Amino acid sequence: MGSVMLRLHSRSFVPLMGALIAAFALLASGCGQKAKLPPLASDAVVLAFGDSLTYGTGASEEESYPAQVARITGRRVVREGVPGEISAAGLARLPAALDEHRPRLLLLCHGGNDFLRRLPMDAAADNVRAMVRLAKDRGIDVLLIGTPEIGLTLTPPEFYAAIAKQFGIPYEGDVLAKILRNGDLKSDQVHPNAQGYRLMAERVADLLRKSGAI
Repeated sequence: MGSVMLRLHSRSFVPLMGALIAAFALLASGCGQKAKLPPLASDAVVLAFGDSLTYGTGASEEESYPAQVARITGRRVVREGVPGEISAAGLARLPAALDEHRPRLLLLCHGGNDFLRRLPMDAAADNVRAMVRLAKDRGIDVLLIGTPEIGLTLTPPEFYAAIAKQFGIPYEGDVLAKILRNGDLKSDQVHPNAQGYRLMAERVADLLRKSGAI
């Protein structure tokens, strides 16, 4: 009898756990959608800051993701991407870029070269966090874009989502992984092509709409 009861409980336990997991996943995704930004004025400056993914390696300047975000949103987007730059160098460069362009919003996509060079993950996380804090301390809003680690899963490290949650900022963690899994969307193993950058720009613009910025 005891074994029969155990089997019955086991059968009911599996769908219950599945429902709980689905509920937690829905809750988590809902929390990710709650980060809001103030509306961007039509003359506001947006600074896209990062490495080669922001520079647009693999496509022309007009096909880079910042240029395409500008066309989609109708806002001025300044492209400040340095190919090959690691996050420590980005952190050192960011203050001057903020001083020069005085943006209302920072689109931050950094860390990929740290992963390619197998630099310490904790250091990359600290540098990205410091970049977000630097902007926020100056009253500049931030949208964070996660860069995947090159490997079997092509997923961004968890620290990106943790930083977005810490500061309550919008986070795009899926698009670059999707691009790099699709040969039709990339120019080489680590860079999108024009079509890939278009998808990246569309996802960023969509997140700006959902957050209330545009």
